[in-house]
Amino acid sequence: MNAVANSDLTTGHAPFIEEAQRQGDLYIRQPYELYSAENHETWRMLYRRLRPRWDQYANERFQAGIESLCLPQDRIPRLEDVNRFLSPLTGFRARAVSGYVPAFVFFDCLRNREFPTTVTIRQAGRLDYLPEPDIFHDIAGHVPMHTDRHFAETLVRFGECAHTAAAVVSEIRDPAERVRTLTSIFRAMARFFWFTIEFGLMRSRDGLRVYGSGLLSSFGEIEHAVSSPDVQRYPLQIEWAINQAFEIDHYQPLLFIVDSFDHLYSLVDELERWMKAGKLNHVAPGEPEVNEVDLRSFLEAAHLTL
Repeated sequence: MNAVANSDLTTGHAPFIEEAQRQGDLYIRQPYELYSAENHETWRMLYRRLRPRWDQYANERFQAGIESLCLPQDRIPRLEDVNRFLSPLTGFRARAVSGYVPAFVFFDCLRNREFPTTVTIRQAGRLDYLPEPDIFHDIAGHVPMHTDRHFAETLVRFGECAHTAAAVVSEIRDPAERVRTLTSIFRAMARFFWFTIEFGLMRSRDGLRVYGSGLLSSFGEIEHAVSSPDVQRYPLQIEWAINQAFEIDHYQPLLFIVDSFDHLYSLVDELERWMKAGKLNHVAPGEPEVNEVDLRSFLEAAHLTL
């Protein structure tokens, strides 16, 4: 590949990524030489805008994680440098991927202390809204939380829940019922993940603070989540979260609060107990829609347990 002609890793039109996808390569290297000056400038603008918001609204473990990772402010980080600081703390590492990761594969990566990481970055003219992840969302939004031991263990538990889901549906002999049950369980898991890992709020001695990566990587929504009177904020209840639909293309009108990372870990434990007891088998319909790729990833894992 001509590194000069294709020197760009902008989300939506990156030849290196398109070629990896054509070849079916999910795990890739980070082709650092392909980042353009504009790509690095986009990172710099995003970081410069978000840093004061993090200082004001992010929970203290995120702020400590930013410092622990020594993320550069003026350029896209190399994943090998991120992992050099991250792995000794919790055993986690960021692993470059070419695009969408099927749901079971994603959760299994968490179980193995790997975080699938996008290597492309959004366009400079679209700093505020991104319909899919980019490297800023993944590295600046997610990974600082992975430096915290309690949060890291919570992610591992999510991964273990995916294995539990595969084991549960493997015992269902009727194919149609297996798919229906799995669809409900996965929808419950996706909603719970959304309202915690992506859009979670946490109590602190200074009031509410953000720990969800979708909020932490959004310049506008991080303040809106904590301060706006338009947002409903409630203590997290599993039965509510797993039945609550969400949409991704606007600021969230409803957010849930946990007391601590120990509290969050205990909620994931409880979610797994509900799963084993069949209490996730009939959650409310609606968003998110469950696609065939995600279902197949779980069904293939379930087949391996038979």
